[in-house]
Amino acid sequence: MNIVVLLIACFALGLITIHFLLMLFTPHPIPITEEEKTYTTLPDSAPQHLPALSDPASIALSIVVPAYNEELRLGTMLDEVVEYLTHHKRHHPRQPENSGTPKFKDGAEIIVVDDGSSDSTTKVAERLAASWAKYIDGKGIDIRVVTLRTNRGKGGAVQHGVVHARGRLILFADADGATRFADLDNLLEAMEKIKDKDGHGIVIGSRAHLVKSEAVVKRSKVRNALMHGFHLFLRTIGVGGIRDTQCGFKLFTRPTAQLLFPTLHLHRWAFDVELLLLASLVVPPIPVVEIPVAWEEVDGSKIRLGWDSIGMARDLLVLRGNLLFGKWIVPGRAKVESGKVNGHAEVTNGI
Repeated sequence: MNIVVLLIACFALGLITIHFLLMLFTPHPIPITEEEKTYTTLPDSAPQHLPALSDPASIALSIVVPAYNEELRLGTMLDEVVEYLTHHKRHHPRQPENSGTPKFKDGAEIIVVDDGSSDSTTKVAERLAASWAKYIDGKGIDIRVVTLRTNRGKGGAVQHGVVHARGRLILFADADGATRFADLDNLLEAMEKIKDKDGHGIVIGSRAHLVKSEAVVKRSKVRNALMHGFHLFLRTIGVGGIRDTQCGFKLFTRPTAQLLFPTLHLHRWAFDVELLLLASLVVPPIPVVEIPVAWEEVDGSKIRLGWDSIGMARDLLVLRGNLLFGKWIVPGRAKVESGKVNGHAEVTNGI
């Protein structure tokens, strides 16, 4: 009898400890200010109010670019994106300013989200928007710059951009330009094949085919060990079907973005995993496919290998724990309508 009581006491203590740790490590939403719900398009232009993801789509594609202290790398990436959207090489000596045809006849937008940078990322983004103005005028392309006053992490910046996007399709792409942007064509083609009858689908740009490439093989043994350990951990928590969860080049349909992003809780490096785990837990599951993309490592990474690996492991445990205890819920497809998710207003988490 004493043994039974002891076991029950240990079990209860274990639950209390887990609950305490969940409360301790679960991230809390940072309120969004009214200023952060606005955007600018050119230097010194008057801020304008951002739309909501619950609004009907008004353009073909939204490209969300999270940017934290990216004043040095942002220009190369944005040039590549706009050249892709316009079929125009701005620096080509024989191509006149008014040449080039828009890639998407229904329009596209680039949303740069400055994630509380301490450098001149916002000013650089606005200057780049101004420098492209004469080339994109009349082509249905818009460059919007949003400035978050408090750093929220990459996931928080991506979420903020997505919940204010206008596109039927929404892509988020890293500001470092490590992924060849023209590979978006392959993601778009794959999306047409895999999206379901309700318009749901996710296409992931994947670097899995590069695992045995020279760039990866030459990495330190510690980094490669952490990579393999991370993949093992992902299989343990139920995201084993995706070979590359962390590539910053992912495409979502608007219905899928409306379902998943407003309920996103993790705002640092593990936010991709939360999105993909929720996509697999939705009933029926959201179709997800990986498409190989060209990628090369770019100097200036913000990743701190040791600390960020620990932080990601902690966040993944927090994710699974909160889902297990019912503190976080899996959104239901059938309940997404009129801009609401599970009865809650679509824009949540302080956004």
